[in-house]
Amino acid sequence: MERTHCCGELGIGDGGKSVRLVGWIRARRDHGGLFFLDLGDRTGIVQLLIDVQRHPELESLSALRCESVIGVEGILRLRPKETVNGRLATGEVEVAVERATVHSTADPLPFALDDGSAEKVNEEMRLTYRYLDLRRPKCYGRLLRRHRIGAATRSYLNGNDFLEIELPTLFKTTPEGAREFLVPSRINRGQFYALAQSPQQYKQMLMVAGVERYYSLARCFRDEDLRADRQPEFTQIDLEMSFVGREDIYALVEGLMAHIWKDVLGRELSLPLPRMAFRDAMDRYGSDKPDRRFPMELVDLSSLFAGSSFALFAGPVAAGGVVKAINGKGLASLSQGEMRTLEDGARAMGAKGLAYIKVENGQWKSPIGKFLTEEMRVALQEALAPEEGDLILFSAGPREQACAILGRVRLDCAALQREKGLLSLPEDLFDLFWVVDFPLLTFDGEQGRYVSTHHPFTAPIEEDRPLLHSAPERVRGQHYDLVMNGVELGGGSIRIHSPDLQRDIFENLLKIPADAVERLFGYMVRAFRYGVPPHGGIAIGLDRLAAMLCGTNSIRDVIAFPKTQRGTDLMVQSPSPATEKQLRELAISLR
Repeated sequence: MERTHCCGELGIGDGGKSVRLVGWIRARRDHGGLFFLDLGDRTGIVQLLIDVQRHPELESLSALRCESVIGVEGILRLRPKETVNGRLATGEVEVAVERATVHSTADPLPFALDDGSAEKVNEEMRLTYRYLDLRRPKCYGRLLRRHRIGAATRSYLNGNDFLEIELPTLFKTTPEGAREFLVPSRINRGQFYALAQSPQQYKQMLMVAGVERYYSLARCFRDEDLRADRQPEFTQIDLEMSFVGREDIYALVEGLMAHIWKDVLGRELSLPLPRMAFRDAMDRYGSDKPDRRFPMELVDLSSLFAGSSFALFAGPVAAGGVVKAINGKGLASLSQGEMRTLEDGARAMGAKGLAYIKVENGQWKSPIGKFLTEEMRVALQEALAPEEGDLILFSAGPREQACAILGRVRLDCAALQREKGLLSLPEDLFDLFWVVDFPLLTFDGEQGRYVSTHHPFTAPIEEDRPLLHSAPERVRGQHYDLVMNGVELGGGSIRIHSPDLQRDIFENLLKIPADAVERLFGYMVRAFRYGVPPHGGIAIGLDRLAAMLCGTNSIRDVIAFPKTQRGTDLMVQSPSPATEKQLRELAISLR
């Protein structure tokens, strides 16, 4: 049947019209000679009235299970006032059905599809029957919002003279970055592609080619351990621009975010976005992607404990480290199990333990209390302002490690505060800002060499270049991260466009052998010798952005067919074994 309307579009202005609808039966209610069906499609639900006395041929509809697909024709009429359903957009009307066609019938459902019932079902069941789960309005609404984010992105970038260009998915393996998925080549036996972790090198080649402004909604692949904000395959808003500096990137991306906020949320985004230096973020929040929606900042107590008799704190300070503390408001009454949760989080970041002070019944209760002089107590009171019921937590060690430990504890404290009703974060609060001035290089103790903090194509800040060989740890990169509510939405940088500087960083700072540089990046260094513009770009996680704007913590909720935490697609049962014939063609044997 050709439909004249969608179910959710009907209203009192359509009263008296003959309409033809198609959709799924969502619910059934029997009232003797009359029965009602809720018919739904992607736009919503409308009530159908079937009068069996007038149309006995329609009685068979009453035997259909929910989620059977039918088409109906009838007259749209206003519902009596006492039966109006204010919870439905179409709640003032109903369709008096005169003819119907059954397109397909449904078997008994593995779980009920209303949001309240479905969300009590374990996730594995819902992913196995993902096509059913997606019929729920909440799930469909998330896909719709994701679509609108993508559409708004294309609209904005097209309006700023960008070209959307698809770049290869089959790339080559590289030593820097995350673990890759390898794809064996049948034609080139014994050789492998790698699924692209990002289009980074290809998009830089587009800048060499003179494209100047490129973007894509790029599919990327990383063979990493999974969690709520990671999937083995994901999508990023990827862009690159020529003849730009950092300020140009900031302005463009802020305009894009404002456009998305306006088009998708109907809200104005205050610009320009704030900026925070990496060092400041670590010192104050213990994270390079701080959640600033709640205060609980790290307080530096290094000077207080320097030279004290408390060796656990004085030792790290003497070695050039720090002592940091936070005030967990209202958490002095934590159970032993909850304290262990905080301690486990600290140990996961490298701590040996977690020193604390509980303020209870007007007293400071602490395993380190005997080391605190009266002068220290006064200083702690001034620095942290503890009140009855508060919990003070400490971390001591090398600066970045001590900050990172307490940064993790800070987030765990906030989670406990939310559980106990001590902290409330509005769902529509979006704290969006830049973190800038990251170190260009980070020393990796296990490898005994410097590694790129971002990637090896990031340009150093010009004023720091003289320090590249004498003090590389002090060189800042032209790298920037876009952060929202404690989540890194994306990151980018101004790229190196000097072939000599790029080779110097590869060989002399990252210690990549010259033959490996030639094998892995030789084409790039050669390309740069034919005239390359200054350029830079960014990649923003579309899945993460969509999840946050949909108010969910898991990107699985905004991906049509996601993988589980074990990397499996339960619906189609992948990954699956290869046949012996396939393996022979690829010259692969399994041990």
